[in-house]
Amino acid sequence: MAKNAVSLPVRADREVPGLIVKFGHYPLHHGGVGAIRSLGRVGVPMYAITEDAYTPAASSRYLKKAFVWPTTGAEDPGRLVEGLLRIGRRIGRPAVLIPTDEEAAVLIAEHQDDLAGPFLFPRVDPGLPRRLASKQGLHELCAEHGIASPAAAFPRSYDEIVDFAGTARFPVVAKNREAFVRRRRPAVNGTTRIGTRAGLLALARDWGEEPGVILQEYLPREEAEDWIVHACFDQDSGPLAMFTGVKVRSWPPHAGMTAHAYVVDNPELADLAARFVKRIGFSGIIDLDLRFDRRDGQYKLLDFNPRVGAQFRLFENESGVDVVRAMHLHLTGRPVPEGEQRAGHRYVVENIDLPALLAYRRSGYTTPHAPARASGTELAWYAGDDPLPFLTMLARFVRPGAKHLYQLWRTGRRGGSTTTK
Repeated sequence: MAKNAVSLPVRADREVPGLIVKFGHYPLHHGGVGAIRSLGRVGVPMYAITEDAYTPAASSRYLKKAFVWPTTGAEDPGRLVEGLLRIGRRIGRPAVLIPTDEEAAVLIAEHQDDLAGPFLFPRVDPGLPRRLASKQGLHELCAEHGIASPAAAFPRSYDEIVDFAGTARFPVVAKNREAFVRRRRPAVNGTTRIGTRAGLLALARDWGEEPGVILQEYLPREEAEDWIVHACFDQDSGPLAMFTGVKVRSWPPHAGMTAHAYVVDNPELADLAARFVKRIGFSGIIDLDLRFDRRDGQYKLLDFNPRVGAQFRLFENESGVDVVRAMHLHLTGRPVPEGEQRAGHRYVVENIDLPALLAYRRSGYTTPHAPARASGTELAWYAGDDPLPFLTMLARFVRPGAKHLYQLWRTGRRGGSTTTK
């Protein structure tokens, strides 16, 4: 049943708007649509940066205005800051910034003083989001604070890749190492599973003299289970809202964006995430990907996204609070209502879950902690009170989307899987 501002217990400050911030070209982004709906439904005026006027986000009934600003993410940071300030002047009152990609989160953190007048956002160590978004930086932080993560190598030349390939156990996983660099000079299209030494060396020939990749241990899907944590933390790194869930399917399979997931209570995982965030001193919204390795019984941190996750609307507590609402309430000086998470609730991304389902049926992957039956379902795109983003997604997805899915499937058949996450 669709929710509306009357039925929700959250009392947001309707005088403070929200602005979805994203850089790069990915118009079919359901996380931004989810954030627009989340705050829009409680009466918060919503704005968004969009690639053009015909994205799903731009078509939402809850969006007051789309600021059409095509970017690549490779622009000079000063230009991006100035663009944000122009948008702030057009909004005309302080707005809460809601970054939906690493580049936006890093830019906001590194230019806090410039953006603090027209915008509201959690204050954080300016260098921390870039370090967390960096695969190498995250790996080093995990080692420093005793958090398990997959074994990894950070080659600086083709010769080092050759040396790595001579001793590595395949398959391995390749990821772009740094935010922003992945926009300017991507080594891989996204998380890439490489099945053989020959395959790695063939790919590496195109990575240049200084390959911007991390080569990571592959955790066998037969011995693993994928978990997610979404949370929002205050200025003292205390949790305002904390949620845990299990990922049932992703696209591309086992390496990409969440396609189907469930809310599952996991106090051990919540405690691990809270302790890590407290140690590093982060504030704001996080989206964590972890893989439980049954071989040694450890949760291994794969990704720490210092921003809103695309699937955040999976999670809401009994008081109607999700991480976006929690941040808006906190930044506007309002209490954040507590409550238990909706255990058993599921989230489905309609346009990628069907191909993911077909792929997973062949793979033999299982998620023992997923409930046998959902207590409720949140769709990424379709909403009865806001149907146009779903229809816009379909119109933009059918031809290029089918072609993209086919290319990803072919890549997987050759031993690698990619994602633009």
